[in-house]
Amino acid sequence: MATPPDSQDELLPLAGSGSQWFGDRGEGENEAVTPTGAKPAPQAGEPGRGLGAGAGAGEAAPREPDSGPARPPPVAMETASTAIDLLYWRDIKQTGIVFGSFLLLLFSLTQFSVVSVVAYLALAALSATISFRIYKSVLQAVQKTDEGHPFKTYLELEITLSQEQIQKYTDCLQFYVNNTLKELRRLFLVQDLVDSLKFAVLMWLLTYVGALFNGLTLLLMAVVSMFTLPVVYVKHQAQIDQYLGLVRTHINAIVAKIQAKIPGAKRHAE
Repeated sequence: MATPPDSQDELLPLAGSGSQWFGDRGEGENEAVTPTGAKPAPQAGEPGRGLGAGAGAGEAAPREPDSGPARPPPVAMETASTAIDLLYWRDIKQTGIVFGSFLLLLFSLTQFSVVSVVAYLALAALSATISFRIYKSVLQAVQKTDEGHPFKTYLELEITLSQEQIQKYTDCLQFYVNNTLKELRRLFLVQDLVDSLKFAVLMWLLTYVGALFNGLTLLLMAVVSMFTLPVVYVKHQAQIDQYLGLVRTHINAIVAKIQAKIPGAKRHAE
């Protein structure tokens, strides 16, 4: 069975225009350039910076600090790692609890309103805690013990969010909101005609999907898919990759034909 991919390296999100992954930049991309486009002249007495001197002196020319797109905040990487562990069922008990809770909540929302579901869940929780509190009080009275409040340990837990934690989650939210807004601006203002056409086709397909399913049904299908497809892919990775390669080849051929027929649809050379 194939090993699941690394959680942190696998989910580095796209940034900027949405078409570059985080990673090493191309050779020479970060070299300092003067306003006229020429490289700065070597300083007097400085070895290895003349024409062809880099290889002879064995010294690489110094580069400007990398000013590429910022990586996600650390809290986003931790959240992604936890999500990967859940989706790949690395802890069966924990994943089962989360998956079952999501299914129960979504099935309840398909039968009742949000207000009713919240009220019933609150009543169920209160019924359990009140019953347990009364049971422990009667047991202490019969046994003449003084164990105190049964939920004393949980009542003493610190559940307040510190300023640092709030700042971390705010930075994470800001990172994804900014990238989403930039991507939507790029698509709606047709910075790249091919990407905007793909987005238009996706929205057109979603109109048919919306006519067949409501939002809760789609959300339920998405949750079930999230907790099943990664495991199925790991078990049958070779066969799935083979079929996906065939599909990708056909799609690329169709896109190439469309680009050849639509003026201006061809991507500019990077």
